[in-house]
Amino acid sequence: MSSTIESLRVVGGARLEGEVAVLGAKNAALKHMVATLLAPGVHRLSNVPRILDVEIMGNVLRHVGAICARDGTTLEIDVPETPNPEAPLDLVRQMRASILILGTLLARTGEARVALPGGDDFGSRPIDLHLGGLENLGAVFELQHGVLRATAPDGLHGAEVFLEFPSVGATENILLASVLAEGTTTIGNAAREPELTDLATYLTAMGAKIDGAGTSTIKIHGVRELHPSDHRVVPDRLEAGTYAFAGAMTHGHVTIRDCVPAHLRMEMTKLADAGAVVTSGDDWITIEGPDRPGPIDFATLPFPGYHTDMHPQMVALLSVADGTSIATENVYDARFRYIGELNRMGADIHTDGQHIVIRGVEELSGCEVDGCDIRAAAALTIAGLRADGTTTIVGAHHADRGYDGFVEKLTALGATIDRI
Repeated sequence: MSSTIESLRVVGGARLEGEVAVLGAKNAALKHMVATLLAPGVHRLSNVPRILDVEIMGNVLRHVGAICARDGTTLEIDVPETPNPEAPLDLVRQMRASILILGTLLARTGEARVALPGGDDFGSRPIDLHLGGLENLGAVFELQHGVLRATAPDGLHGAEVFLEFPSVGATENILLASVLAEGTTTIGNAAREPELTDLATYLTAMGAKIDGAGTSTIKIHGVRELHPSDHRVVPDRLEAGTYAFAGAMTHGHVTIRDCVPAHLRMEMTKLADAGAVVTSGDDWITIEGPDRPGPIDFATLPFPGYHTDMHPQMVALLSVADGTSIATENVYDARFRYIGELNRMGADIHTDGQHIVIRGVEELSGCEVDGCDIRAAAALTIAGLRADGTTTIVGAHHADRGYDGFVEKLTALGATIDRI
């Protein structure tokens, strides 16, 4: 039995112009879907992107016993009174966000059986921070045959948890588990990402009592039960940022609508440092790209620092800069597989530990490359927009995991891109 691998084919040379609107954040919508399991009844999430990861998470929820129905960008989830406390390997291994079902099922049912998660391969991604935080709340874990079995023999209770690193996933898992725990939980050195703040907003609408979301200290006062609620997912800053970089790469003039400029402050600052003209309003950003970018240095950090998921797009832009740039990756230890693919296109990029040295070249050349994860596929597409000739990015499904209507939106801006 054979399967078809879709690719993206990009013809370089077009100057992107026009407007593009973004949908809700993938990294928020997936967490909200998990959060629905905390309260039986019908939940409605709006502004949900039509992407592969949302479909996968929907299948996880169905296995747990929920009924999921989509109408355009609205997702309706009917959660049962007694969820199945197990998430299967074949679904969980496809997406790392599925580990959040651990804290949620523990809070709701007192037990959970979850296969260790998969997703994009960015090197070691230990979940020790997740497990340590949940253990503080009263959870007990046992790993058997690749399945993590969790119980709470005496129920979950409030505790003080201090994270060694402001991990988004660990903060979310502890938050989801503690909203129904007895007593008060304090998370120190908590993540501050907008998607996490949006999750706290949703949980509050469900009846949770949460203080400090968006700061480094979050307090959760446990409640006995939650109720279903409707929620609009916060706009996707990574989708907005990707189209901004595409406009800059092509010396274009692109306006991104339905976004939150404050969520991209550091990325847009660095884009301006590279020579782009960046203007913004309440819910829009306009990019006027330079003829050729200037070199800059940047380092990825937790929010409000430069987002690691915007790192490959910036490196693609800097590959044609007039000078040498240095990027430092502080979040994931092995996120560099796309660099070899950019070098196949004629870029001059070298790594030294967590540092990347980018010597800008005047021109890239189109060829076949491997879009090995979501942001790599986006970065290689951006590179292809400027390259001489045609670039074929193998693995269109990676872009489909993170972008709703990627090809259609770029085409509407003037790109010559299609699926093969």
